[in-house]
This record gives sequence, structure tokens and C-alpha cells, in this order.
Amino acid sequence: MATLYVGNLPWATKAEDLQDAFGQYGEVLSSRVITDRETGRSRGFGFVEVNDQDAEKWWQP
Repeated sequence: MATLYVGNLPWATKAEDLQDAFGQYGEVLSSRVITDRETGRSRGFGFVEVNDQDAEKWWQP
């Protein structure tokens, strides 16, 4: 399993949005958008977990 950092996300982005976007290219095991503890607002970044084979496809030059 590989965890991909996804930055510069719009504030309205939800984990489901990441799942849909990355799911077009391979199997997404999980996704999450990091939120501020006090306000609950997105912090503008998140993580997507994919299997190793799909991660390798994305990182080939």
C-alpha cells in the first residue's frame, strides 16, 4: 500500500471527491481530507491510499 499526499485542495473538497478523482486511475483503498480541529474546516490537503501497483503507474516519468 502507498499513501499519496494531495495538496492545494479547494476548501470544499471532501474525501469522496478524492476517491472519485483518483478512482479513475486505479483502486483507492482510502482517502481523507485533513481538517482543522477547532473549526472543522479543510486545511487544504489530504491523503489517498492506493495499492503499490497503481502508485507505480502514476510515478513513472
